[in-house]
Amino acid sequence: MENKIYMRKIFVKTQNVKNFIALINSLQNKPDGVSRMALVYGEPGLGKSRTALWLAAQNDAVYIRSANLMSGRWFLEELVEELGEIPQYWTSELFKQAVNKLIERPQMIIIDEVDYLAGDQKTIETIRDIHDKTNVPIIFVGMTLAEKKLQKYRHLYDRLSEIIQFKAFSVNDVQDIVTQLCEVEITEPAVNFIHTQANRFRQIVRIISRLEAVAKTNNIELIDENIIKEILKNDSRQSFENNKRAKHIHAG
Repeated sequence: MENKIYMRKIFVKTQNVKNFIALINSLQNKPDGVSRMALVYGEPGLGKSRTALWLAAQNDAVYIRSANLMSGRWFLEELVEELGEIPQYWTSELFKQAVNKLIERPQMIIIDEVDYLAGDQKTIETIRDIHDKTNVPIIFVGMTLAEKKLQKYRHLYDRLSEIIQFKAFSVNDVQDIVTQLCEVEITEPAVNFIHTQANRFRQIVRIISRLEAVAKTNNIELIDENIIKEILKNDSRQSFENNKRAKHIHAG
């Protein structure tokens, strides 16, 4: 059987991840009477949701991914189910269920894709009320404009004691991602080149996967900048030819 190269199954702690961990530690250590609400926001592709899911598992937190058209009742049903309860029918009973369960067994709540909820005042105020009655940490995770969208709810925004922005990966972040995930050794100049070509986690992982495949096929043990440039140039050329062929077929 052929030897296969697999990308390592490791959660890489970039600077963004470290900042998220520090935010959680800060919320958990705040004294009684101090708000424990926070916001994490940033552009897509930087690993916000991936980090939120991982940290929810690490901290036994409730993770809820908001959805388009999600109402306050829908949110409460999701929350009650995540807390291990069977949702009641009436909205008022759902709210009491959630509050009572969180008082009985406090759990941090991470609400992803908060942008979907930002246009619904009742849902936002319901979440604020849950925080005020239970004092459990609640973390919103959203896109670039999430902070501005939440600013219109002054009573909630004033409770955000921690706000961090996920930023584009630095060269050191890319170095950590490549070093920890890639099964093939890659030189520092090659890593620097990857940083100029990709600054989203999925893009970097895609490049790593391609490099591993080429290394395996050609028995390469060390990938340098020239090899990466050649691989990406060939991939770009192939992609162009494929698109050209597809357009020709469609036109035919």
